[in-house]
Amino acid sequence: MNRRREDNARVRWLLSDEEKRLRAVIEAKWPEHLPEFEIALHTGMRRSEQYSLMWPDVDFPNRVITVRRTKNGEVRHIKLNQIALAAFGKLFARSNGVGYVFTNSRFEHLLNSRHWFEPAIEEAGIADFTWHCLRHTFASRLTMAGVDLRTVQQLMGHKTIQMTCRYTHLAPEHQLAAVERLCETEGAQERPTDTRTDTSHKTELPVQLASVQ
Repeated sequence: MNRRREDNARVRWLLSDEEKRLRAVIEAKWPEHLPEFEIALHTGMRRSEQYSLMWPDVDFPNRVITVRRTKNGEVRHIKLNQIALAAFGKLFARSNGVGYVFTNSRFEHLLNSRHWFEPAIEEAGIADFTWHCLRHTFASRLTMAGVDLRTVQQLMGHKTIQMTCRYTHLAPEHQLAAVERLCETEGAQERPTDTRTDTSHKTELPVQLASVQ
């Protein structure tokens, strides 16, 4: 069977206005699939990983899912935020609690999201967007929120940090804070080292620099 390959060189994420339009379409026409959308957006799982999940892989008390079938062949664990946890709760409430997490009304395993997601994207008027872009959205939003790249790498299940580095341009404030450290270091070299000296010339550091000392 031919499978579409992930485009790992291309980063396309969901803009806020696009998400509003898409969410409105899903809620109006495919409301039963809204939890699938929320879980993709808040866990960053690959589609194959998400639709392979079984209920024993969902640990509600510890708010973690176990992804057993990964692209890299390694088991990984993903913590669930409140939105993802609530989405899993809705699915569990209407399931029989066994077998695959994502099923239809007859508890038959859903293999993917194409039958509803692609029409929803088209109706919402969102161009050049696929299900895999939800994974990019997850990583992009984490990076823009200031989450360090090593953590993003772990959450994405990337084999190497190079895969995660494609998102570095989305963290300009952290890059600015990094280069500003040079100014801080230079200022420290110019200050007298004798603690008995007059401290009236001490420069007040900006808040963002003081926070990284």
